Amino acid sequence: MKQNFTVRQGALDGVEVFLSVAHHRSFRKAAVELGVSPSAISQAIRVLETRVGAALFMRTTRSVGLTEAGERFFSRAKPAFEELIAASEAARGLGQRPAGLLRLSVPRAVVPILLEPLIASFCQAYPEIEVEIAASEELVDLAAEGFDAGIRMGQFVAADMVAVRLTPPFRFVTVGSAAYFKRHAQPKHPNDLQQHACLRMRRSSGALAPWSFNENGHVFEMAVSGPMIANDFPTMLGAAIEGVGLAQVPEPIAAAPMRAGNLMQVLEPFAPMTPGVFLYYPSRRQIMPKLRAFIDHVKSRENAKSEARNKPHKKH
Repeated sequence: MKQNFTVRQGALDGVEVFLSVAHHRSFRKAAVELGVSPSAISQAIRVLETRVGAALFMRTTRSVGLTEAGERFFSRAKPAFEELIAASEAARGLGQRPAGLLRLSVPRAVVPILLEPLIASFCQAYPEIEVEIAASEELVDLAAEGFDAGIRMGQFVAADMVAVRLTPPFRFVTVGSAAYFKRHAQPKHPNDLQQHACLRMRRSSGALAPWSFNENGHVFEMAVSGPMIANDFPTMLGAAIEGVGLAQVPEPIAAAPMRAGNLMQVLEPFAPMTPGVFLYYPSRRQIMPKLRAFIDHVKSRENAKSEARNKPHKKH
C-alpha cells in the first residue's frame, strides 16, 4: 500500500486567529492586528470550526461572542499558545546570542592541562553560557548523547567531523619512576620492553592499545605486557609515578611529573608524534551561537599563544 507523505494540517492552524478574535471580540480588529483582510479571518475561523467540529463564535451584526465550546477552547488554547510563543522566543534567543548549556565530551587527561584554564576564561567572557563537561574515554555519538562537541586526539576524530585544533602536535613518551629504574635497567630499544612491566590502556572498544614507536621515520606498533590495565591516561600516569611499571602517555600530561623529578623519560629517540588534541563537532550548516563562541574563544587563545611563542625575545 502506497504511503501518504503529505504533511497533514497542523492542530495549531487558525489558533492565533481564533485567540485574536476572542480577545478583541471583533473580526475586523483581529484583521488589523494580524495584518490580513477580514475575509481571511472569517475563512480561517470557518476552517478551524470545521476541524474542531463545533461552532466557536456567536456572530451578530453588532457583536461577536464565544459559544460554550469556544469558551472551553479559549480557556485551554490561550495558555498553551502563550507557552508555545515563549518556547519559540527561548529557542530564538539561543539561536541569536551565546547562551544556554554547552555540553562537551572530553577525556579525563585533558581536563586539568587544557580545559580548566580555557573554561575559566570562557565562563568569564560568556556569563550566559553554562558549560557541562562529561569526562570519559569513550568515543560517544555526539548527536545521540546530546553533546554539542567533543575533544579528542586527532587520530580518533572521525573524518566526517569538523575539527578545530586545540594543541600543537606532540609526542607520546615512555616514562618510568626512579624507584622502578632502581629495580630494572633502562630500556635502550623498544624490543627491550619484553623484559619490562608495561602499563596498558584498554580502549572504549574493549581492545588493548599497543604501544607505538618511530624508528628512523618508520612507525610501528608493539604489544606489551605488564601488571596493570587502565582505561585512562591519568590512572596510568599515577601508577607509573608509584613505580608499578612503565607507561606510554601523551607528553603534555607527563611534563609536570618529569619536571618535578617523579618520572624520567626513556626511549626518547623512538617517541612517535601525534596530531595533537582537537575540538570536534558534527558538520552542520549552522551551529548554535554558544558553540560558535567557544570555537572563537579557543581560536583567539591559540592565536595569542602562537604570537607569544613566535615573538622574538629582547636581549639584555
